[in-house]
Amino acid sequence: MNKFAVLGCGVVGSGVVELFEKNKALIEKRCGKSLEMGYILDLRDFPDRPYGNLVVKSIDPILADPDVTVVAECMGGVEPAFTFVKACLEADKSVSTSNKELVAKKGDILLAAAKAHNVNFFFEASVGGAIPIIRPMHKCLAANDFSAVSGILNGTTNFILNKMICDNMDFDTALKLAQELGYAEKDPTADVEGHDACRKICILSSLAFGKHVYPDAVFTKGIREVDLTDVKLCSMLGYAIKLIAQVKKLENGKILPTVMPMAVQGDNLLSQVNGVFNAVMTDTDGADRSLFYGRGAGKFPTASAVLGDMIEQVQLDGTISAQTWEASDNADFIEDYAAFTAKRYFRTTAADAATLTEVLGTLGERTVSTEEGETVCIAETEMNAAQVDAAVKALAQKGVQVLAQYPILL
Repeated sequence: MNKFAVLGCGVVGSGVVELFEKNKALIEKRCGKSLEMGYILDLRDFPDRPYGNLVVKSIDPILADPDVTVVAECMGGVEPAFTFVKACLEADKSVSTSNKELVAKKGDILLAAAKAHNVNFFFEASVGGAIPIIRPMHKCLAANDFSAVSGILNGTTNFILNKMICDNMDFDTALKLAQELGYAEKDPTADVEGHDACRKICILSSLAFGKHVYPDAVFTKGIREVDLTDVKLCSMLGYAIKLIAQVKKLENGKILPTVMPMAVQGDNLLSQVNGVFNAVMTDTDGADRSLFYGRGAGKFPTASAVLGDMIEQVQLDGTISAQTWEASDNADFIEDYAAFTAKRYFRTTAADAATLTEVLGTLGERTVSTEEGETVCIAETEMNAAQVDAAVKALAQKGVQVLAQYPILL
């Protein structure tokens, strides 16, 4: 008899319980084995629910039960989740988690613990909700060398930017609507400041390049300062402003992970990802460019990914060696943001093309003068942050003020 336990019965945890009960026969058929829900760890009681008798207040009975072979961690945060998950792995129980903060900060430790006990630490649900991305990266694309991974990894910010683009809303109005619809938390800091997307690109970077990338090593800038004016003007030029999390492998062998608003070129499929949907794009030497798209959050989409991991674990005998990365004692393998280069969108006070070309180099096909007396252009020469600062100063000396600039994702 294979039993499983659920740690935390909030939105995702209750989704795991309900989806399992709904599809139990189908899940068991695909497992090839019987599977029973054994325990639910939560501080609350659920007397009116059919699984209320399974609730426990301590991790101890779960650890002590040899029939529990897999655990779903849906608590969120680092503690006590880390302590509980590590204890489960050390008790020879595999764990499936949706907890991106836990994986981003403690993934190397938990993967090592899983390997030491011949079990697995799975985290498909930690990035992209229902989107299959972790398993395709370490299985379907296992023969490939990754050169880049980029994506829209936060549905809240994508919803806000989409409302700004399509419905002419300013940031504050779009954020308020997102909160009313339940897409944004009462405190939206983790989403709008880019911290959520940062944790997710840490996980994808670690998996793609084999060393643990910690959040404090990632240049992160959110969308709070995105102006409706630039959203509309970018759209006019054929670009869409999106919060892009990406990591690139540079010629010097280092990697450069970033999270920031970027102007995404119209022929890049990420520019068409709207609403609360997420997408991840991988660039590899064999498969070239691949796109993974779907619902990036929500009760049942996330529960679907958690249960998918659990089903695989029931079928397995031992640790999957491909889904892992090494611990990193330093960030020597990560390049500083100062090395990041990209073509740029610029919005300035009134300026002629000759002045802009003199400072910025070759411009794109369209230079637009707005009714407000401002000028918008695309600088085709890739620039780093220092070069952008120098250009801003040079234009100021010519009486032109830079009002906004965004790097471009091709």
